Amino acid sequence: MTQAEDKFLIVRALHTQQKIGIDTYAFFLPGASVVEIADISRLARDESDSLKGFQRKEIRNHVSSITEYLKQGNVLFPNAIILAFGSEVEFKQSRGPSPQGMTETAISGTLYIPIREEGKRVAWIVDGQQRSLALSRSANTNLPVPVIAFVSSDLEVQREQFILVNKAKPLPSRLINELLPEVGTSLPRDLSVRRLPSELCNILNRDTRSPFHNLVKRVSEDSSTAVVTDSSLEQAIRRSLRPPLGALNQYKGIGNESSDIDAMYQALIMFWNVVKNTFPDAWGLPPSQSRLMHSVGIRSMGALMDQIMLRADGCSDPLSEVKKAIHRLKPYCRWTEGVWNSLGWQWNELQSTTVHINKLTDYLSRLDRELTRNSL
Repeated sequence: MTQAEDKFLIVRALHTQQKIGIDTYAFFLPGASVVEIADISRLARDESDSLKGFQRKEIRNHVSSITEYLKQGNVLFPNAIILAFGSEVEFKQSRGPSPQGMTETAISGTLYIPIREEGKRVAWIVDGQQRSLALSRSANTNLPVPVIAFVSSDLEVQREQFILVNKAKPLPSRLINELLPEVGTSLPRDLSVRRLPSELCNILNRDTRSPFHNLVKRVSEDSSTAVVTDSSLEQAIRRSLRPPLGALNQYKGIGNESSDIDAMYQALIMFWNVVKNTFPDAWGLPPSQSRLMHSVGIRSMGALMDQIMLRADGCSDPLSEVKKAIHRLKPYCRWTEGVWNSLGWQWNELQSTTVHINKLTDYLSRLDRELTRNSL
């Protein structure tokens, strides 16, 4: 058994192993008991800026709607809560012969789960946070709810399961994207392609040399200086990673080669530092005051980066070429006031729509080509 002072929740359970070395259990609990044995691992960053936890904040409306449903009394609630257990849980197999012809996929027994105070519990909720909170607040406290639990204190394993369970649900993509760089295991292709942009976005936000230092809004942080939505920056980076014309694509590994993330990062800070220094009055302001910091500005300038950086790579002094290109565009840009020539839009009419992003991107790209030709 575990610590002598522990009280235990004792339940009948089935035990199996889907992945070698990781015990998995299936059992039922009274609804109110879930939060007595499990903590919620909130997504946040510690003093060293390391990412902790994985759960989003409580969604009050969602919890309230589940609680209202449970008030009906005679309800069906078959959706399983998924927990991660620490090693302190103990399973004792039942004795006796198995029925002849039974499919041996699991063994039955008794599971002993220590009950501890909040913050020191032996389980973490991987999926079913809102449901668990609703069950704890419901008058229907004895409603039996199904639970699937695996034993692993490894936060990376817990995050991996959290992402895989929630990726097909309406979970905020920003939350998943921020977690992806912290997961080292193999992921489905659609998630793998999102990991690198999120990792680069993290570095851009943390590095003091970066023009985006402390300016990126992340799910894990409440920053008073953040003005750029992480998803817009990640989308711009993702575009630049696409072949054949993405500026960052040339640094991607081929076959078994690793991608040159440092070269990607140097290209990003070169371009965006020039943008920051060329438009100092528009940089670092809230999107309501500067459309350069708005997703429409970040994505259109990110697309322009591909065109300018690929051209600059063929020059003896790439930085000088980038500076010249952005400086030539400066008189035509209306990030904080005025009307965009040819487009006919007031500066603050630009929105995060496909039409506005595409038209502004086309306008800046065409203008860059014309001004470059005229400068030769």
